[in-house]
Parts: sequence; structure tokens; C-alpha cells
Amino acid sequence: MTLTLPTFEAGTALLARRNPVAKLAAALLFSAPLIATLDPLTPTLALAVELAVLPLFGMSYGALFRRAWPLALAAAGIVVTLVLFAAERTGATVATLGPFAVTTGVLVTALGMVLRIFAIALPGIMVFATTDPTDLADALVQNVRAPARFAIGALAAFRLVPLLGQEWQMLSLARRARGIDAGRNPLAKLRLFGSTAFALLVGALRRGGRLAVAMDARGFDAGTPRTYARRQVLGRADVALMVGAMLLSTAALTTSVLLGVFRPIIG
Repeated sequence: MTLTLPTFEAGTALLARRNPVAKLAAALLFSAPLIATLDPLTPTLALAVELAVLPLFGMSYGALFRRAWPLALAAAGIVVTLVLFAAERTGATVATLGPFAVTTGVLVTALGMVLRIFAIALPGIMVFATTDPTDLADALVQNVRAPARFAIGALAAFRLVPLLGQEWQMLSLARRARGIDAGRNPLAKLRLFGSTAFALLVGALRRGGRLAVAMDARGFDAGTPRTYARRQVLGRADVALMVGAMLLSTAALTTSVLLGVFRPIIG
């Protein structure tokens, strides 16, 4: 079993060149209103917008799928949970699974939640896939006035993420060399996965501690003013991106309200 972690993809597309803070804010402004509704129309419209602007981020649909496939597991879990434990089973009965009745109301609710998960998560995936972590840390410090200790520490941690995949492979090969192999037994594979993940966690904690000490020894926690090699400027195009994201999200919500399908999450 191997562990493959996605890495940053440099891009020169129109939206990929925008300020990292502006892209992050646009993703939040676009995704946050989607939490307020359970209807399937609003996230469907949001997904249509996201897929339409994907080429402007310089990403292919295949690359997006490779990064977003874990969301399908979450979606499957939501569908199973609602089918088994939904409190309200309104509408006509579509199927009966033992003591559980699958109704149209349950399916509509499940569809709305699944679409909402994808609609909320995809903007973040698109932003982080096309943003240099160093630029993001610089922008957080310069534009948002985030503490340099937090931003630089997060950058260092993010830079170490690809090492987790390499260390996972090393642990797997080392255990296989010692004769520890699960074979085709699924329970043995699960136990081996858990023990390997625990060993990976211990190694990551040790590496993080050493990195923190090394950063403090090099003066990263000093109170002296910092200078920046790369300036991050919020321009008009960045402001337009944030305003456009907010307007598009509002338009999706307004459309569902006008069509009478809006289902608030509260009330």
C-alpha cells in the first residue's frame, strides 16, 4: 500500500495568478452561503460555476478529480447514514431495505447534502492546488497581518507534507523486509494500516519538534521587524475576484429562493 499526496501545481492562468489571500477569501465567500441551504438546486448551480471557471485556474478536470476523489467516500457515507437513520421519511417509498424505507424525501435530502459537500470543498481544492505555499504565507503576513510565527510555521509544516508519502513507503518496505505482510487478509491489512499510520504519526511529531527547535534557534521568534523578498499586493483584479465570488454565490441562493426550492438548514 502506498500513500500519494498531491503537491502544488504552478499555474500562469488568469485566476491562478491572483493574490493568494484574495483567492482564499473568494473561496470562502463563495462557499460559506451554501451552508445555509439543504436544497439540491443551489449547490448544483454552484458546482456548474466552479466547473466553468476551472480552466481559468489552469487545472484540468482530470487533475481536479484526482484531488477530489476522497469526497466521494464522504458522499457515500452520508447517503448510507441518511438511508439508515433519517428521522423524517417523507414522500413516496422508492425501495425497502429490510426495516428501512427509502423515500423520495430521503433521497432529495441526501442529494442536496452530497452536492453541497462537493460545492463547498471544490473551491478550496482549486485554490490550494494553484497557490504556492510560500506566496500564501507571505500574503497572510503582509495583507492580513497574520503573526509571522504562525504563517512561517504553517509554511514549514506544509512543505513537509510530501515527506509523509515517502516515509509511509519506507515504513511499508521496512516491515515487508522483516516479514510483516498482511497478504490478502482484509483484517490483517486493516491492523497493518493502523500500526503503520501510528508509526508515521510518531515520526511526524518528532520531526515537527526538531523543526520547531531549529526555527527558534534561527531567530524565527525574534521581535525584530521582518523584510520580504516577494511583495504580495492586493490589486483591483483581486478585489474583483472576491466581489464576483460573493455575487455568484448570492445569485445561486436567490435563484433557489425565487424558484421556491430553498430549504434553510434552520427552520
